[in-house]
Amino acid sequence: MYLKGKTAVVTGSSRGIGRAIALELARHGANVAVNYFRHRKDAEETARQIESEGVKSLVVKAHVGDAKQVQALVEKAASHFGSVDIFVGNAVFGVLKPILEQDERTWDWTMNVNARSTLLGAKAAAKYMIENRWGRIVSITSFGSTRVLPGYSVIGVSKAAIEAVTRYLAAELAPYGITANAVSPGVVQTKALDAFPDKDAMVEEAIKRTPAGRLVTPEEIAKVVAFLCSDDASMIVGQVIAVDGGYSIVA
Repeated sequence: MYLKGKTAVVTGSSRGIGRAIALELARHGANVAVNYFRHRKDAEETARQIESEGVKSLVVKAHVGDAKQVQALVEKAASHFGSVDIFVGNAVFGVLKPILEQDERTWDWTMNVNARSTLLGAKAAAKYMIENRWGRIVSITSFGSTRVLPGYSVIGVSKAAIEAVTRYLAAELAPYGITANAVSPGVVQTKALDAFPDKDAMVEEAIKRTPAGRLVTPEEIAKVVAFLCSDDASMIVGQVIAVDGGYSIVA
């Protein structure tokens, strides 16, 4: 229970990787603010599972692509629990199209939900972390930040922005006992894969080229996030940790 008494805000935590992260942090003693935008029942179920671990939860509806709402999410968590110690930027949005087919609206929406929310959420949480002289910021990125994936275009750009934001946050906040890092999963078996038109072929190819011989699970991503929130990881600063079974090292 190395996070006992800490409070975490996890964006996009009603389902998938976000839910797994929220539950893993709860297992280590953290109270968790569960964020959702459309799937309230899923968020409430996540909250019930969190509380079954003997900690507290708070369900907050917020469209994190909106600056005021992501800031309000952090403030509501701080007001309810007394502070915010951990901020996990997990929410993701994107339309799978080639870069030349993306329009301004999709660009703005994707960048705001994925990248700007990470910066603004971390900024809102940082004032509590600075006061406590302790804090953890973890962002979820992907190998699409540095590699070209079919249709991933603007999502990949937003993930690259997340990694850059993470490094700048890390450098500026480290003197206050606050770390900022990112976790880059490989192909993870979640409902998000259903958005890909060639899902089955993509999964088959991913498994084939992954040295570990299988896909990463949300729970495995969550365990790495929880480790980065521990004191044992206090000297991991501004890094992007790949959790992909070796996918990214194969030529």
